[in-house]
Amino acid sequence: MAAHDPAPALARRVREERSGRGWSLDDLARRAGVSRAMISKIERQEASPTAAVLGRLSGAFGLSISSLLAESGGDARRLLRRADQPVWVDPATGYIRRSVSPSLGAPLELIEVRLPPRGRIPFPASAYRFLHQQIWMISGRLRFYEGDSVHDLRAGDCLQLGPPQDCAYENVSAKPCRYLVALIAR
Repeated sequence: MAAHDPAPALARRVREERSGRGWSLDDLARRAGVSRAMISKIERQEASPTAAVLGRLSGAFGLSISSLLAESGGDARRLLRRADQPVWVDPATGYIRRSVSPSLGAPLELIEVRLPPRGRIPFPASAYRFLHQQIWMISGRLRFYEGDSVHDLRAGDCLQLGPPQDCAYENVSAKPCRYLVALIAR
C-alpha cells in the first residue's frame, strides 16, 4: 500500500482547528479526553496519534477522522486513483486506514480498513455523533462492540450502526480482516 506521511498535515490541521475555535491546549484536552501533552506532541509532529486518539480529537472537533487527516483546502478531483488514496497506519496496532473517496465534500465517505490479527480499536461515541455509519465485511472476521451489543461479522455481512455509542472493532481471528466503512453526515 502506498502511503504518504500524514504527520505534517495532521499537525497543521489539529492546530488550525483548535486555534480557529479559540481553544487552548487545555480546552481541547478536556473536550477530547486526550492529554494536553499528547496534543502538543501531535501539533509539533513529535508523536503519531493512535486511532483511538484520532477518534477522540475528531469527536471534539465534530469532524470525521478523514477530514482531520486531510490536507487543508482538499482536493478537487472526482476520480481518486488507488495510488493517490491517503493511507494512515495506527502506530500502536498496525491498523491500516485508506480513504477511498475523493475529498470533494460529498456527504458519502468510504474507508477501507485492514485490522491485523487480534487487533482492537476503540472509538468514543463522540466520534460518531454527527455520522451515520455502515460496516461491510470484505474478508475475515470482525467482532464489533456497539455499547452493550456485540456483533460478529463475516465476509459479506453489513451492519448499520444505531445511535452513537462507545464502540470497538476487534479482529477475533489469527488472520487480518478487511472491511469497508461507509459514512454519511447526519
